[in-house]
Amino acid sequence: MKSERRREARRKRQRNKTMKLIFGLGNPGKRFEETRHNIGFRIIDKLAELLYIDVRKRAHASLFGQGNVEGEKVILAKPLAYMNKSGHAVSSFLCYYRVLPEDLLVIYDDADLEVGCLRIRSRGGAGGHRGIESIISCLGREDFPRLRIGIKGKGRDSRLADYVLKKFDEEERIIVDRVVAEAAEAVQCLIKEGVANAMNKYNRSNRRNDKTQNPNDLGF
Repeated sequence: MKSERRREARRKRQRNKTMKLIFGLGNPGKRFEETRHNIGFRIIDKLAELLYIDVRKRAHASLFGQGNVEGEKVILAKPLAYMNKSGHAVSSFLCYYRVLPEDLLVIYDDADLEVGCLRIRSRGGAGGHRGIESIISCLGREDFPRLRIGIKGKGRDSRLADYVLKKFDEEERIIVDRVVAEAAEAVQCLIKEGVANAMNKYNRSNRRNDKTQNPNDLGF
């Protein structure tokens, strides 16, 4: 029994604890580029610009690039499969790099959050999001950090599958540009300071805009 515990401890030490995997969810292809559902891709692109990471390598059914943030190895990735197949790409990266789920961050759209809001959580269910459902199914667990970006705006009463594939209107695009920049800052904060600090800083700054605030979003 003791020898098995020692082997497990050794395996844990061998895992790559100094690498963060940052996945932005979306659908591949030009026709989806500016849609609400693809805001995760936009934030990866913003991070790539700020961190000088070239996200053009192809592996694990994704476009990805590697970089460094204050000594922390970082991978930025955009799955090439459609949203409901995202889990296969995420699982492949985690297995290949031997990274624990707590060092994963998934960025995705949330149709129940107003445009301009963002929320960081350390764990949680899928909330009806097909990409997160796929990831939870493939990993067999839901205790991984995620960053939700609000896309709820005009026309939200339409069928959800149609709504998420719509583009932002002119007024919303100004707000979206701001939240994409803020989300990129939040991701860098999470990498440098940890999930709890990022939640306390960025969730609280948006609290007034979200009537569905969850205690888990505040780091409690």
